[in-house]
Amino acid sequence: MSTRSWRLLALAGAVTVFAAGIGLQVARDRLYPREAPELEPLLYVRSGATLKRLALAFDALLSDVYWIRAIQHYGGDRLAGHQERKYRLLYPLLDLTTSLDPYFTIAYRFGAIFLSEAYPGGPGRPDQAVALLRKGIGAQPGKWQYYLDIGFVHYWHLQDYTAAAHWFQKAADQPGAPNWLRPLAASMLTVGGDRASARFLWQQLLQSDQEWLRRTAERRLLQIDALEAAARLTALAQRFPPPAGQPHTWEDLVRRGVLRGVPLDVTGAPFELDAGTGEARVSPRSALQPMPDVATRRLPS
Repeated sequence: MSTRSWRLLALAGAVTVFAAGIGLQVARDRLYPREAPELEPLLYVRSGATLKRLALAFDALLSDVYWIRAIQHYGGDRLAGHQERKYRLLYPLLDLTTSLDPYFTIAYRFGAIFLSEAYPGGPGRPDQAVALLRKGIGAQPGKWQYYLDIGFVHYWHLQDYTAAAHWFQKAADQPGAPNWLRPLAASMLTVGGDRASARFLWQQLLQSDQEWLRRTAERRLLQIDALEAAARLTALAQRFPPPAGQPHTWEDLVRRGVLRGVPLDVTGAPFELDAGTGEARVSPRSALQPMPDVATRRLPS
């Protein structure tokens, strides 16, 4: 048998074994609870370097498999009713994915969004999001998007505007970076975390060539719209307070002609109104939750 034939036979055998392994994993997922704690340590090789050696020439293919597992884990935990062990394997899976394929851009960027989202939308681990993106920078130091994403984590989730400005500036220094990054870095140091800056940030990402990033930006802009609507409603409720000793209610404002009806956010959920203070808030039942609080803050000038 020729060398070429042996290679083809070996490749076919490896693919068959790998497919069988995937089939076995699918069967396992059907037969056993996905949260079984006694089985969890056996599901994944924890060392990326070890797995890369075991993968031989199939590291890119295996990286796709682990990326799919990360998405399944994230989606499954997000839909699950219980709260224990939420997203426990998310970072290890993303770490393995990017160890097998250090140039897996979506795994870094989308994975960072998964990790930094506050519970119940994610584990609320911006530190892990930054670690994952730093790993991406280690593989591709000139990729300005990773620096931008770290800046977003500092801005949106950590409310650290000085660090955000630093990372936006580093993004602007990379080859091919868009020209709006430098004024954005300056804006962070000048005005801090006001809604206008938040809106500007997400409007830039509406121009992204990545559909998932555009969808994220659209959602964030809807959240900012809701925060601004809540602020206007608060001002209105406090301008027209109820009679002494009576609570603030939408019904009272409607009855007096201040409003035409109970105000709804873009998802159709009614805004909540604090009976004592007249402060309007996005409902906990709104599809816009969990809401960020960064867009309501401003640093001292």
